[in-house]
Amino acid sequence: MEFDEVILGRRSIRGYKPDPVPGDLIEEVLRLAMRAPSSYNSQPYYFHVITGEPLDRIRAGNVGRIRDGHPDAREFRTGQPFAGAHRERQVAVAKQLLGAMGISREDAQGRDEWVLRGFRQFDAPVCIIITYDRLLADSDDTAFDCGAVATALVNAAWSRGLGAVINSQGIMQSPVVREAARVPQDQVIMKSIALGWPDMSFAANTVVSERRTVAEATTFVGFED
Repeated sequence: MEFDEVILGRRSIRGYKPDPVPGDLIEEVLRLAMRAPSSYNSQPYYFHVITGEPLDRIRAGNVGRIRDGHPDAREFRTGQPFAGAHRERQVAVAKQLLGAMGISREDAQGRDEWVLRGFRQFDAPVCIIITYDRLLADSDDTAFDCGAVATALVNAAWSRGLGAVINSQGIMQSPVVREAARVPQDQVIMKSIALGWPDMSFAANTVVSERRTVAEATTFVGFED
């Protein structure tokens, strides 16, 4: 694909075909993603690529702990809940997704099942857990660098015909993930990315989230006539 096709065509995929993804293709995607810039070329990230029985254990553990009322156990800072315009954008994309799936506001069971899909890594055949060195945990550059490589990863995947979605629900119960993925204690679990072949018959995969205009997000200084 041309660069513009990747950037403008990519969307977050939440429904996948069950077909396996070859390991060498995932390695190719990671090789591309790792060209993302990082602070002083620190490259603080690690990738834990999971499929099969270990991934099934993560799905079951996530869902079981949520149903049992375990609190959020993510390891990275989440800050305050979104408010104002940020919350409005969050609600807007949720409405787009639920509307595409035909899940009404009154359908409590349907809404609960939709949330649980996130804890199940959207039933994708592959999950990539991004972690970083614990000794860098106090550096905002580290979170920035992990975000950069995650963005590069989902775009690289799309360029190869794969779909992905960056997902915090999948690592909300980090003890489950750490055990099943064998994440070392000197690494912090940052994000998960569901990965696989897109099932374009899955209605939510047609959703393209809205973006602010350049004018709304940008201030130009020194360009005046």
